[in-house]
Amino acid sequence: MTKLEALISLNMVGEIGSIRLGRLLDYFGKFENVFRASAEKLITIAGISENVANRIHTFKPEDLTRELESAQKLGLKIIILGDADYPEILKNIPSPPIVLYVKGKLEKEDNLAIGIVGSRRASYYGLSSAEKFAAELAGCGLTIVSGMARGIDTAAHRGALKMKGRTLAVIGSGFKHIYPEENIALAEEITANGAVISEFSINTQPFKENFPRRNRLISGLSLGTLVVEAARNSGALITADFALEQGKEVFCLPGRIDSPGSFGTNELIKQGAKLVSTKDDILEELQVPLRIGIKETKIKNRLQNHSAGSESALYDLIPTKPVFLDELLEKTGLQIPQAYEILLRLKMQKLIKQLPGKQFMRSN
Repeated sequence: MTKLEALISLNMVGEIGSIRLGRLLDYFGKFENVFRASAEKLITIAGISENVANRIHTFKPEDLTRELESAQKLGLKIIILGDADYPEILKNIPSPPIVLYVKGKLEKEDNLAIGIVGSRRASYYGLSSAEKFAAELAGCGLTIVSGMARGIDTAAHRGALKMKGRTLAVIGSGFKHIYPEENIALAEEITANGAVISEFSINTQPFKENFPRRNRLISGLSLGTLVVEAARNSGALITADFALEQGKEVFCLPGRIDSPGSFGTNELIKQGAKLVSTKDDILEELQVPLRIGIKETKIKNRLQNHSAGSESALYDLIPTKPVFLDELLEKTGLQIPQAYEILLRLKMQKLIKQLPGKQFMRSN
């Protein structure tokens, strides 16, 4: 049994965090030796209960074989604590996971990440805000981390993907039980622009008790966490608590005082979380070397691939809020046929969209 196999096996046994893992290593010298020990000897180690000791002693090698075969079939990479490609930002949280199952690819740039979490039963305000903040922050080079749950999490991942930015989804189950099922397709999209991550063995069901552990990884992988919308007992508040314990920043989007879905976020603001209304509120607080202007640079490059100074000039005049065609004509001096030709090209590039009443606005 190799070190990798031993740690995967201990992770499958359960209830073995980094502290107990360290005690096992101190006692046995090598992780591989743990599975040669009797249950009686294992019980003598601080923190190892009789139940855990028996599970270690009776662990079946064929279960490990099935796990490794399943990982290969599903295209998963298994990273263990101490590996060179284990996320640097995750090493410093209390009790980091000993094993990570990863589908997709983790990059060094993912150390510059922001968590975005919130209610599964989100309002339109919450959903649109989560997508907007995720898109804007991804456009500045931040990786968006969330839990791929319904509601705010899904909107956050979608916002990052819309900008072709990186996003990480931390799930509270094994890869054979992606939850919720309607996000299986989303998981595949995320793996192409980031990674789906789990610390749970492949056949683990999405049990309720798994999600707080999932939440600590969302905050652990992030420099700070933005809570978009959260009711009184929302799981997003657990993520915020973990962020504070880990010494991370907590940001909140304010909501209506009479909205139950905003009770949690408003309470966090009263307790000292930073109120945010624009992405700049987050960027200023994090003070990290972001790739500001990536979005603008990509757009300019796309515009330069076409014939045209007038195309770029017209795009520069179109804001993120609707503007009437007449106003654009007045500012540019273009004739209607020429303006429509340019606007059509911008629409085909998905840089702008047209609204009723001859109004135009940027797509993002």
